[in-house]
Amino acid sequence: MNKKFINSTLLALLCFTQSQAQQQKNNATAASQRQQKIDQFWTDRAQIKPLEKLSVAPLSLVYTLPAKVWEEALPLGNGQLGAMVFGGVADERIQFNESTLWAGAPQDPNNPKGKTYLPRIQQLLFEGKNKEAVELADSTLMGIPKRIKPYQSLGELWLDMPHLQVEQYQRSLDLETAIQQSSYQYKGIKYTRESFISAPANAMVIQYSANKKQALDLNFSWKRAQDFACLTDPKDPSQLLLQGQIGQSGSEGEKGTKFSAIAKVFLKGGRLTNTAGRITITGADEITLLITAATDYPGLKQISYPAKKTGIDPLVSCRETMRTLAKSDYQQLKQAHIADYQHFFKRVQLDLADAEQQKWKQVPTDSLIKLTRGQQQIPSALISKFFQFGRYLLISSSRPGHMPANLQGLWAWQMDPPWNADFHTNINLQMNYWPAELTNLSELHQPLFDLTSALIPFGERTARTIYGARGWVVHHLTDAWGYTAPADGVQGIWPMGSAWLAQHPWEHYSYTGDRQFLKEQAYPIMKGAARFILDFMIQIPSDKPFAGYWTTNPSHSPENSFILPSGEVSSFTYGATMDTQIIRDLLQNYIEASTLLDNDPDFRQECQAALQKLIPTQISKETGRIMEWIEDYQETEVNHRHTSHLFGLHPSNQISIANTPDLAEAAKKTLLSRGDHGTGWSLAWKINMWNRLHDGEHSYKLLYNLISEKTLPNLFDNHPPFQIDGNFGATAAIAEMLLQSQVRDKNNNYLIELLPALSKHINKGSITGLKARGNISVNIQWSNGVLENAELIPSKNGPICISYAGKQIQVEGIKGKSIQITSQMF
Repeated sequence: MNKKFINSTLLALLCFTQSQAQQQKNNATAASQRQQKIDQFWTDRAQIKPLEKLSVAPLSLVYTLPAKVWEEALPLGNGQLGAMVFGGVADERIQFNESTLWAGAPQDPNNPKGKTYLPRIQQLLFEGKNKEAVELADSTLMGIPKRIKPYQSLGELWLDMPHLQVEQYQRSLDLETAIQQSSYQYKGIKYTRESFISAPANAMVIQYSANKKQALDLNFSWKRAQDFACLTDPKDPSQLLLQGQIGQSGSEGEKGTKFSAIAKVFLKGGRLTNTAGRITITGADEITLLITAATDYPGLKQISYPAKKTGIDPLVSCRETMRTLAKSDYQQLKQAHIADYQHFFKRVQLDLADAEQQKWKQVPTDSLIKLTRGQQQIPSALISKFFQFGRYLLISSSRPGHMPANLQGLWAWQMDPPWNADFHTNINLQMNYWPAELTNLSELHQPLFDLTSALIPFGERTARTIYGARGWVVHHLTDAWGYTAPADGVQGIWPMGSAWLAQHPWEHYSYTGDRQFLKEQAYPIMKGAARFILDFMIQIPSDKPFAGYWTTNPSHSPENSFILPSGEVSSFTYGATMDTQIIRDLLQNYIEASTLLDNDPDFRQECQAALQKLIPTQISKETGRIMEWIEDYQETEVNHRHTSHLFGLHPSNQISIANTPDLAEAAKKTLLSRGDHGTGWSLAWKINMWNRLHDGEHSYKLLYNLISEKTLPNLFDNHPPFQIDGNFGATAAIAEMLLQSQVRDKNNNYLIELLPALSKHINKGSITGLKARGNISVNIQWSNGVLENAELIPSKNGPICISYAGKQIQVEGIKGKSIQITSQMF
């Protein structure tokens, strides 16, 4: 390699790295300035003395001061309504979300030039003329418009009380009941505020109480950054209305989604006045606030292009909810909420023994995270809490009949949140649902399937218009309105989103064995995604590596780039490794589903033929690592946050120690080169990958880095900024340290692996209620790093192959009958 080439390559890499670093710095600065601009309007006037002696329950988040910024507030939710509770005293702030409050509308963004110019773009990429291909693709394949509109905050309820000097303050979130509580003393009187968001009631419920009568005085009003009005309800003086429509403040363009919210007061004692959009309460014994919200979003099953008027009046919807709730008192609402929530949450219990358990009972959650940074070890109490917090977030942000969890789950405080708080389909949306089946929350997977089904007609239009293909496609992101075209920039030309999304309904079937679901919802999703892939793939020319094989063109390894032999930095290519691994996963799963259902034998045969023409996953002769692209290009960023070319290791099962030891060793080298740090979600993904390599110590090391470096005071994952996928990915990772079931045995049954990635730092504990593929319930107990007992409860008769410590046994399963396993059996 000549000196001139080396210098040009280094210069290109340096410029790229500096430019990327500066852009990240600019983004962080802008985000910080936006945060300061918002938060300067909210401060708690009270002087606060914390509770002198804490007693922190194992599954509670506890703090001794109110939140000062949004990332310290505590999340509540029921899948439709979300709230972030700051826990203020004299000045309280509760920020609300409604899962369907998206700007924008259904549209046809597909570039009509696409299929005309696609062959030329493919030719340019095969010829190594990447820059020309990028320029042509940018003008002919990109969506019109290139951007989607954001998910938005609903608004904020601002409350104030005349308590300016208080003591014995604490606030908490109980993960076992999904109830937030704040308490303190003022002039010898104890004040308590309890909040939850109920799925049965479809409302947030807040109760103010004191241990002295006539001690409650309260004022509140609605706030929002734009497009709203706060009004006294003319029909009911106990109700305060928030009403608006996205875009109503602007002078140009169509108006968007309409929204409404009602805050209704129920009093015991005291007096209420409601004037000019502000409610004032004086001398009350007890105050209960009920808050509900709605939009005129038509629902995923009704979205269409062109858009149809829904006829939904969100204010009418809110009033109907309030009329229903008027029949229930606070205790009835609370009991119904707890019963509904615990129906999901109580299914899994994780207990990690900790000799210092008593010590942590007096440490606030934010302090516990800070203490972790200096220890190189995570308190077991924090691991359990972090694991269950992930399950709590999924229960709170993803419920059947509502939207799936987005980049921030359900919670976003801005009008224009980071990355639009959209559905990012090149890892993030999928990662949100990794814990759903494994941690026994299978029903909560359904919103993702419903979104996927709703995307099919939009994706079919994109496939026809841009690629001249059948089937359906989505690229690296989508929204509530069915956007499936390439977005943002040429890096968005990544037509693998539908193929990856199609993995999830198959996983749901693999865990549940629900044949009706497989036939009615999973199969159409999978077949349409496979149909697009077969039409989209192109044969590699005779002068290129792997001539005659089928590949994707154009292609990206999401958000990463490489250096061409010419020294040019590029990310646009053909045949990225991740594409081939996703396609192999999809086709194998589709073939199995088609065989089970005895459907479409001719198309099944097409898929089987295509499988034989896919490029095998390659190992670099130079580095010994998994190759990220079809050619062994030099990387621009060895520690890149995406580890896309290890899709075959996780979440797929194409790479395993048992079946592909050479690829597993190459995957290990790849992970080592990527490093042990990164963004929050990136660390979560890598923990799952180390789990699959059965390296519990490395998994634990990255879990430590995630919790100590990338976890916010309220346990939200920090990209930065906040992204919820790291929470969900880490919850799945903790579970897979203890149980895996993705590998097939010699009879093609799922192999149940017990404690496959257990670290010496969590060498004693128990977990109950996990699920293995094949619809098997699993309970595990271990001590001194050794399996003591495992209980398997199968849902059907048949052989079960179980692995522990590198050895396997087979037992005969009987539906519903407990199978006891000990380490002595191996």
